[in-house]
Amino acid sequence: MSSFRKNVDACNDGNAPKGYCANQDYSEGSDYLVHDIAQHTNLRSGPHELLSRGVLGKRKLPVSPVKMLAGREGNCTGRGRFSSADGCHVLSRYLPVNGPRWVDRLQSRAYVSQFSADGSLFVAGFQKSHIRIYDVDKGWKVQKNILAKSLRWTITDTSLSPDQRFLVYSSLSPVVHIVNVRSAASESIANITEIHDGLDFSVDGYNDDDYDALGIFSVKFSTDGKELVAASSDNSIYVYDLESKRPSLRIPAHKSDVNTVCFADETGHLLFSGSDDHLCKVWDRRCFGTRGKAAGVLIGHLEGITFIDSRGDGRYFISNGKDQTTKLWDIRKMSSNTPYTRRPRDTDFDYRWMDYPTHARALKHPHDQSLATYRGHNVLRTLIRCYFSPAYSTGQKYIYTGSSDGSLYIYDLVTGAQVASCHGHEKPVRDCSWHPLYPMIITSSWDGVIARWEFPGSEEEPSEAGGRRKRKKA
Repeated sequence: MSSFRKNVDACNDGNAPKGYCANQDYSEGSDYLVHDIAQHTNLRSGPHELLSRGVLGKRKLPVSPVKMLAGREGNCTGRGRFSSADGCHVLSRYLPVNGPRWVDRLQSRAYVSQFSADGSLFVAGFQKSHIRIYDVDKGWKVQKNILAKSLRWTITDTSLSPDQRFLVYSSLSPVVHIVNVRSAASESIANITEIHDGLDFSVDGYNDDDYDALGIFSVKFSTDGKELVAASSDNSIYVYDLESKRPSLRIPAHKSDVNTVCFADETGHLLFSGSDDHLCKVWDRRCFGTRGKAAGVLIGHLEGITFIDSRGDGRYFISNGKDQTTKLWDIRKMSSNTPYTRRPRDTDFDYRWMDYPTHARALKHPHDQSLATYRGHNVLRTLIRCYFSPAYSTGQKYIYTGSSDGSLYIYDLVTGAQVASCHGHEKPVRDCSWHPLYPMIITSSWDGVIARWEFPGSEEEPSEAGGRRKRKKA
């Protein structure tokens, strides 16, 4: 049976404790994305045409791995091997949906979790000051247990440097702390067993009230590891120079909290930001000094934006919104000067403790500039995060997101179809991370559980106490 057909048995025959996953059908009647990104995605994740011959009338369905392997062995393409796109086509069929299997559980809400760029390390941050770095290649052994300093409310974000030597962590404070990941100490207690240097993001001229009100929601390393970019509660974006140890740029970016910011590509020139003012903005640092304003604005969300993830090409990104949608954007559609327009919304809605009104789910922005909209997950209670799937194994043909209903959702980028939904947590899944090389996704939830979803599964399942138990043989 195709892995894209609805199959509740995909996760351990449906017997995983408190968890299951359903693979969904591709809908022949669904709207296909007609845009450059659809062609780019198909080129990066589709099989060579000579390997897909003979599948008449089924061009929208994946070519079976058996057929592709037979074509490779027969040297149908003349190359004698798979191209990267061929490999992505095979690997992307095997969605990491078997689980959940517990990696760890703390008596604290998990807020952030991410693989390192090479997948060898995994970082998880919890509300009660704990950050754990796991060595993935050594059976998820805790390489470093970090107790954060000067925490306000929770760990809001973490980021590993490109060389994996340093970790920065933020909270609702103007000071971001940096830790040496490669030090010998396995226990890193702030300024007791190790120094956690403070990086102050406040700028000259801040008074005490301004300082106390400043909190960091998101922080990211630049590709060269020399800068940090941060999104803050004072409606601003900050760029911090690690060599001079001071902020090099403050941008009054939005009219409300800036919840998310990221570098658009490896050059570091472009920034993408999202705010509670419902706008996504693009910033070009090369001309900011002369213009002093955003390079462009993208409108379409009806509520605040919780997270943005760049495709890494400086052109496309996705955003999660409190209007319960994920949207795909192309910055070539941005407006240089978008006037404020009234948008249809429920003015009494507060995502922190209310459900999204049923009638509001059908509302659309009259000037929506997004390429596509993905629905099915819930963006409530906290700043739920979304991502493109890995380029190496999937050609970025999927987007995936956490959800406040305790689930993980995977959508096909081009068709918009929900291809899988994994249910295994009792509380919101705030963050999730797909391994850059292997079919494995980690979900982190407010129930304190860090859970692993894989393909294929093993014969082991987690017990309610967090241990593992073997499934009985039939």
